[in-house]
Amino acid sequence: MRSQDGYGEKVTPLNYLSPRVLGLGTAVPKFRYSQREIYDMSARVVPQYKHPRIEQIFMNSDIDYRHFSFDSSTFSPPETADQLHERFAQSSVPLALDAIRQCLTSANARVEEIDAIIAVTCTGYLCPGLSALIARELKAKSNLQRSDLVGMGCAGAMPGLQRAYEYTSTYPDRKALVVTVEICSACYYIDESLETVVGNAICADGAAAVLVGVGEPDSGPEILRFETLLDSRYIETVGFQFKAGKLSIVLSKDIRGVAGTLAAQVIGSMLTERGLDKKDIRFWVIHSGGRRVIDAIKESMVLTEEQLASSRCVLRNFGNMSSPTVLFVLQDAMKNGRPARGDLGVMLAMGPGLAVEGGLLRW
Repeated sequence: MRSQDGYGEKVTPLNYLSPRVLGLGTAVPKFRYSQREIYDMSARVVPQYKHPRIEQIFMNSDIDYRHFSFDSSTFSPPETADQLHERFAQSSVPLALDAIRQCLTSANARVEEIDAIIAVTCTGYLCPGLSALIARELKAKSNLQRSDLVGMGCAGAMPGLQRAYEYTSTYPDRKALVVTVEICSACYYIDESLETVVGNAICADGAAAVLVGVGEPDSGPEILRFETLLDSRYIETVGFQFKAGKLSIVLSKDIRGVAGTLAAQVIGSMLTERGLDKKDIRFWVIHSGGRRVIDAIKESMVLTEEQLASSRCVLRNFGNMSSPTVLFVLQDAMKNGRPARGDLGVMLAMGPGLAVEGGLLRW
């Protein structure tokens, strides 16, 4: 027997248990700096940054604060590739563990209940990977399933959630943990290119974790579907490249011109497939990629500032932390938006490829 969900789509009754977000936790390093402090520090150690145009990029970013895995009193770039790698190696696992513990607490779950870990990052490479290192520190079960997703950039949380959804759909008696952690300060590259300046002006460190599994209807938002748009025409516009053994950000201004259009395609496809309209969506969980990217999506989707409040809030208080950022936005929406039963939400993040990754949630 199947029943109507009220939106023109046939779905199973409410007693059918499907994968949901059972818990969510976030973490940032202890070192918190105002945007003015970051600019002044950057201009002090990088003389080229003492320019009105660069100061304007920093100070007109709609960012008030960011967190980094370094103490400004001892921070002295340019650093070697080994120093940058060491920052990632030393900071990533502890930060991920902080987010995981908060996630498990919010889900009222134990480490023993985790059957799979999907670890997501793009700002460093470790072998053994993050999933194995995290499993060791958690003292997780020895038959744990693991996946490491590397190099998916700001969109990485969404493919991570897809893998968790697929796993728990196949094994509804199991739970999967998605952990995203980025140490953008391990990619602090210095040159005079505008895109490097922009990256240094908006990127920050952070981690987020989500526990996904089958649960009761009130245990968390149900994951309804995912949608991906991979437009290879723009594959050179965002990502990282290696220079002298260091990761140097690629962040073309062309992204702003296509972000809104591509986002609208993904969102439109998700809504149409479910027989929904934009007015049916209460929560817009849009990755805080930067002020102009948010503005472009706002214009393309004709959204209000109230609908983008969580995205703006995360950008203002944390900057762009790459893959964890959209989960920070989701957490803010759940905390401050007070979702009610039946509310729908759209998640959206954009990353290298050029990839736009979307998801549809229902509380």
